[in-house]
Amino acid sequence: MADPTPPVPEPGTNMGKALPRYEARAKVTGAPLYADDMPLPNPATALFVTSGIAKGSITSIDTSEAAGLPGVLKVYTHENAPSRQDLRHFMKGGYVADSVMPLAGPNIVNDGEIVAVVVAEDLATARDAAHRLKISYQAEQPATTFGSAGAEEKQITAGKHDVGDFDAAYGSAPVTLDVEYETPTMHHNPMELFSTAAAWDGDNLVIHEPSQFVWQLKNGAAETLGVDAAKVEVKNPFVGGAFGSKGIMTQRTGLIAAIARDLRRPVKNVVMRDQGYTLATYRAETRHRIRMGAESNGKLVALSHEGSEVTSRQDDYFVAGTTATAEMYACPNIRTGVSLVKADRNTPGFMRSPPETPYMYALESAMDEMAEKLGIDPVEFRRINDTQTSPTTGAPYTSRSLMECYDEAASSFGWSKRNPQPMSMAQDDWLIGYGCATACYPTNMMPATARIVLTPEGRAEVLIAAHDVGTGAYTVMQQIAADELGIDPAAITVRMGDTTLPPGPVSGGSMTTASAGSAVKAACEKVRQRFGGTVPAVDDMSAAFRKLGSNRIEEYAEWAPPGSGEDAIKALYKGKFGGGGGDEPKPLMYAFGAEFVEVRVHRLTREIRVPRMTGAFAAGRIVNPRTARSQYLGGMIWGLGQALLEKTELDLLRARYINDNIAEYLVAVNADVPEVDIIMVPEVDNQVNSLGVKGIGEVSNVGTAAAIANAVYHATGRRIRELPVTMDKLL
Repeated sequence: MADPTPPVPEPGTNMGKALPRYEARAKVTGAPLYADDMPLPNPATALFVTSGIAKGSITSIDTSEAAGLPGVLKVYTHENAPSRQDLRHFMKGGYVADSVMPLAGPNIVNDGEIVAVVVAEDLATARDAAHRLKISYQAEQPATTFGSAGAEEKQITAGKHDVGDFDAAYGSAPVTLDVEYETPTMHHNPMELFSTAAAWDGDNLVIHEPSQFVWQLKNGAAETLGVDAAKVEVKNPFVGGAFGSKGIMTQRTGLIAAIARDLRRPVKNVVMRDQGYTLATYRAETRHRIRMGAESNGKLVALSHEGSEVTSRQDDYFVAGTTATAEMYACPNIRTGVSLVKADRNTPGFMRSPPETPYMYALESAMDEMAEKLGIDPVEFRRINDTQTSPTTGAPYTSRSLMECYDEAASSFGWSKRNPQPMSMAQDDWLIGYGCATACYPTNMMPATARIVLTPEGRAEVLIAAHDVGTGAYTVMQQIAADELGIDPAAITVRMGDTTLPPGPVSGGSMTTASAGSAVKAACEKVRQRFGGTVPAVDDMSAAFRKLGSNRIEEYAEWAPPGSGEDAIKALYKGKFGGGGGDEPKPLMYAFGAEFVEVRVHRLTREIRVPRMTGAFAAGRIVNPRTARSQYLGGMIWGLGQALLEKTELDLLRARYINDNIAEYLVAVNADVPEVDIIMVPEVDNQVNSLGVKGIGEVSNVGTAAAIANAVYHATGRRIRELPVTMDKLL
C-alpha cells in the first residue's frame, strides 16, 4: 500500500523549509567518494585473518607457504607485529571501542579476533595466501552469554535509582505486575563495509576511514602510533551507514597505519562482512525484570526496573537504559539497577538509541500489560501517569509533548475503532491487533566549533568536521547558515568530515544539529556583526566589502552546552567526548513520540504482517521537514525489523556468531515495509539550545518494537516477551 504522506511534507509551525538534499544529485550519480573509494598511489591490500576459537591461545602459526606466494608482500602475526601503544577503552577516557590490541600476543579472548594480516598486491592474492596459513590453537571453554558457566556478573552504579520506598508501595498496591523481558544480540550491518586506508608521507599520515568522529580517530591514531596528532589527517566526507558502529575508533586503524609505515607504502583494508561482526561493536543482549504497582484508578505507586546486559571480559561497556525508564512516568516510589554479565565476547557498543531501544521495549510492554490488568485503555493509562517533572529529582522537562503526540497519532491511526478484547478483531483468516508505545530520546549535545567564510559575490562556505552518516547533515548545516546569513542556500558550500576543518561533535546520540548547528549559528552571528548586525543583500555585498576594506570575511566560533566547563573545547580538539557538567538537578531535555501499529497474524500459520504504522513525534524546531521525515521513517522501519526479524544467533558452546551475513541476519526489505504515516507535532522549546532543536535521528525506533509486540498480543492473546516476535513463538 502506498504511503499516504507526501514525500515533501508541508512545514508546520516552528519548522523550516523542506529543501532537497544537499548531496542528492551527487549520490545518485555516484559522484561522492566514500573512504574506500579514495584514490591512493599504488596501494597494497591488507586482509585480516581471524581466530577460529573464542578463548585460548595460539600454539603455532606456519606462514611459510602463504608468505612465499607470488604477490604477497608480508604476513604479520603476533611474532612480527608492528609496534603500537596500548589504548584504553573510551569509557575509561581512552579512544577505542575494544581495548584488546590485535597481534599483541598469542592469547585469544573472543571469536573473530585478528590473528594475522596478509598484505599483498591485490585482494585475490591476499585471500589465497590467507587460506594457506596453518594455525594451531589450544582452546579453552568460553562463556557465551547469560547463564553460561564462567560468566561473571557485577553490579554497576549507572542507571541506579532509589526513590521513596518501593518495597512498601509495591507490597500494598491494589494491582501489581511482575514480568520479565529479553532482547537479543543485534548487529549493525551498514551498507558501507568497515575499512581503513593509510598513507605516509615522511612523518605525516593520511587516513581514509568511515568514521562518525574524525577528530577522535585522528588523536587515537596518533597516540597508538606514537606520533604528533598534528601530523595525522583523517578524511571522511561521507559515511555509508553507521548506526553507532563507526562512532568510536577501533584497533584496526592503528594496525593498518603501522603496517603502512613498516612497508613504506599505502595500505588499504576492507573488513569482510562476516568479520564486521567481531571487529566492530554490536548491541548486546539484555534481560529485564519490571515490577509495577498501581491504584485501581491507574495511578502508578511503585516501579522497579532491573536490567542486565552482556559485555566483554576486558571492557565494562554498558548502556544502563534505566536512566530513561525511571523518568518516563509519574511515580513516587522507584527502584532501578543494572548489572553486567562479562563473557568471552568482543566488546559491544553504540547502536541506534543504545540505552532506550532495549529498555523502553521492556517498559512499554509492561505498561501495556498493566493497562490490561487495570482495564484501562493503554493510551489513557499513559495519560493518567504523564508528568511534566522528573519523578526522580523533581526537575522540570524543558518541554514534554508526549500526550499531544498520542492524541494526533491516535486520531490519524483510528485507535478509537479498537476493540480492547484480545482476539476480537479479524478479517478472513487474519487476526487483527492494534498496539501503541511511547518513544523518547534525550537531547544530547557536545561542544563544537565552526568556521564561516563569506565573499563579496555573496557566496559562503561552512567548514566543520562534523559528519553526514546519511541523515542530511550537509543539508541542515547549509540551511542553518542560509537562515542566519539571509542568503540563498544554493550560494552556500558545506565542507565536513576532514580534520583540517574545525572539530565538530561525534555523529551519534542525535546531537549533530543541536551541537554543530549551534556552532554554525554562532559563527554566522559573528559574520553579521561585521556588517552591524545584518548581512547586506547580494546586490549590495561588493560595496559593503569595499567599505570594510576586505575581499573576504572569515569567522570562527566555539560553542559548548551550558555547564561544559572551561576545558570543553580543548577536550574536543583532543577527540574527547564532553557535555554539560555538575551534579545538580537539571531540566530534562527529551524528544518524544507516540507509535501505533496494526498487525495481522494468520490464524493457522501464525505468519505476522504489519500493514500500517503511525508515528507522531515532537522534537522542538524542525530545521528541514523533508530530511526529518526520512529520519523518522527509517527509525520506525528499523524498529519493525527489531520487533520481527533481527537477531544474531549465538553458538552457546563456542561463543561464536552463527548468522554473520546479510543472507541469514534478517533486516527489513521493501516487501516488509508497510504504510508508514509520519506526523511532526509542532513544539517550541527555547531552553534546549539557541536553535531550539532536539535530536530526531534515534527517537523513532524506540517505541516500535513494543508497539508491535503489544499489537501481536491484542491480535492473538499470546504475550511474547522475548524479541524478535516470530511465528514459532506463536504456535
